[in-house]
Amino acid sequence: MRSLPLFHRIAGHPVIVLGDGDGAEPKRRLVERAGGQVIADMAAGIAAGARLAFVGHDDAARCEADAEQLRAAGLLVNVVDRPELCDFTTPSLLDRDPVLIAIGSDGTSAGLVKQLRLRLESLLPADLGRLALALHAARAALRGRWPGAAERRRAIDAALAAGGILDPLQDAAADRVPIWLGDDEADGAAATLLELTVRSDDPDELTIRQARLLGTADVLLVPADFPPAILARARADAVRMDDSPDVVASSGRLVLRLRRA
Repeated sequence: MRSLPLFHRIAGHPVIVLGDGDGAEPKRRLVERAGGQVIADMAAGIAAGARLAFVGHDDAARCEADAEQLRAAGLLVNVVDRPELCDFTTPSLLDRDPVLIAIGSDGTSAGLVKQLRLRLESLLPADLGRLALALHAARAALRGRWPGAAERRRAIDAALAAGGILDPLQDAAADRVPIWLGDDEADGAAATLLELTVRSDDPDELTIRQARLLGTADVLLVPADFPPAILARARADAVRMDDSPDVVASSGRLVLRLRRA
């Protein structure tokens, strides 16, 4: 990755937005939409403890000078339409509050990012946020039903998978959360040890099943020569271990033994 994507909470906090041109106004709206306090004066913003700044002057030289001064004061800076001067870039946003999907290209193609967002807008139900809130409200019930973290994760993964009872791409999934929790058949999958053999170092050649397994496995048994690009598609919090024929799947976990063809 060229950039580390982060969600920065700015509600109630000062954010500097400089400029009177067309580039600055969208940044003001963006900050206000996230609950931030827009400050249009550099010195006042620095004194107020701002940590982020947007610079959108029409004059390029003024943008560079202000960016340098803000950065020297310890702020992270975004200069509109000047990715080479940016400490961070703003993604294209798909809002299904509290679900927020951010799509970026490190400033290389805003047009492509916009079209991806529009495609996703048509795929994701308008009430997707209700599903997130329903799952959050059911945390106590989930822990009661599936006490083990791995077991609970497996059950949630199965429910949210394509065609599952809580498939997030289906309308009204939130209304089915109580039904799912009351279903005696909705147990997490038993402990499983599977093998995944790749025939290419290119992650784009993974099958849909292989990509799904990498994204859901709790433990990965990784040989020394396994392609790093493929491994990057795995869950970031999955336990990674040296491959060993003696490893047995722990209760409630999916263990994936990785192989090269």
